Amino acid sequence: MRIHPINILRITGLLDGISLLVLLIIAMPLKYIWGIDKAVTIVGSIHGGIFSLYALAIIYAALRVKWNLLWPAAALIAAFIPFGNFVLDFRLKKAQAKYGIKPFNYAMLVYSIVFFSFFDLFSQLPVMSTFATSIGASSFIVGFVIGLYSLANTFGNILSGIMTDKIGPFKILMAGLLLSSSALLLYQFVDQPLLLIIVRIIHGFVAGLIVPAAFTFSANTTLNDQQGKKVAFTGTFVGLAAIIGPAFSGIMASKTSVPFVFNCVAVLGFSLSILSAIFLSKYKLSKKEKDDAIVQPSGSLFNAGVIKAYCGAFFLMFSQGVIAYLLPLHVQTLGYDSKLSGTLMSTFGIIAVLIFVLPTNRIFDRVAPSITMALGIGLMGVSQLLISQSSTTLTLYIVLGLYGVGFAFLFPSINTMLIKAAPAELRGKAYGYFYAFFSLGVVVGSSLLGWLPFTITGGFLFTGVILLLFAAFVTFSKQRKYVLDH
Repeated sequence: MRIHPINILRITGLLDGISLLVLLIIAMPLKYIWGIDKAVTIVGSIHGGIFSLYALAIIYAALRVKWNLLWPAAALIAAFIPFGNFVLDFRLKKAQAKYGIKPFNYAMLVYSIVFFSFFDLFSQLPVMSTFATSIGASSFIVGFVIGLYSLANTFGNILSGIMTDKIGPFKILMAGLLLSSSALLLYQFVDQPLLLIIVRIIHGFVAGLIVPAAFTFSANTTLNDQQGKKVAFTGTFVGLAAIIGPAFSGIMASKTSVPFVFNCVAVLGFSLSILSAIFLSKYKLSKKEKDDAIVQPSGSLFNAGVIKAYCGAFFLMFSQGVIAYLLPLHVQTLGYDSKLSGTLMSTFGIIAVLIFVLPTNRIFDRVAPSITMALGIGLMGVSQLLISQSSTTLTLYIVLGLYGVGFAFLFPSINTMLIKAAPAELRGKAYGYFYAFFSLGVVVGSSLLGWLPFTITGGFLFTGVILLLFAAFVTFSKQRKYVLDH
């Protein structure tokens, strides 16, 4: 008798909920009241292992159950709330009869791989600087190793794009998953700054192989009139990784260790490697998908649409880099607790995910990507200007919510624009360069304002003006094209 995927999810969810309560109610008092440190180390390790199994159960249920993406999202969020798993189990038990098992969903597996890649990235943010400091790194080295990952990522993105066009996305996807998961295991051997620099270069480079190949695989297996909606769904998993990754690593690192956090992420990567080897290797394009690919444009890679998409990717992550650099400083100068920065960033992520997953995602197939792109980058620019003038928690939450709307419009737009403008035979290389611009945007955004003589307010104003100028350029170029065509 075949076990229903929801039953597997419920069992692992209950185990995860129990282990979380044991950690919070028993292990932590033993450590902080009675000084028994090993209690948290042992229970935290067990909880981390169970969470990894629970995460796999969520992925498996998302692949096999006929339900919407709100269920997997709720399952992930419940893991971080005491008693959340028990409430979810009650709801799942009542809902299980409504949902049947469907054939294996290849798209959901690709979404999960995208989630893993960005989960890997975002889980590093709260812990890497403290980990580098703990092994004796200077302030300069701490900043260097953080930026080094994105720089190495750029070269991995470019190589992935080139090789994807030559040998296909599946092989590059498998190589990226296996090598990236292996690189995560290397952190447990790091005990000095030089080793950390070496591991960061390796990790950043091999992790860069995954995303271009995953997006190319997704684009090649999607019909033209559904590209926008599918990219929006992919953005949902990016947003979930941005929300869950920092929370998971921050909590787990405080209970166990940073290398253990990376080991948990590695387990997820290896599990996805196994699923990919079993299922994605067998995937064949349908006749309609093949016919759809034939009508894709051919010729030069660097046409106007592709260049706009690259610029959009750069400015998207440039803005993100500025937010990551200046928002905590702005919150601190206003006299608020540093935790506010994290909740503000989660707010924009949650808003973006809602737009990605709700019926609002249909707009990306019904409206020209250049329009939603200009709107998205414009809203992000306005948000940067407003952040500089915001001084209360309420206004900051409202402005970051507006920023989330802009992010949600921009991310699917630039991906859809790239898919429609890039020649089908060069799509892998197009995505390779695309995500290289993503990585460069983070590096430039977080470092440029550190070099320029701006105050915190001035940095936000400068960024807002830059984004609005680019939005005006996109709008003007579209209108000019319309005039020339008519």
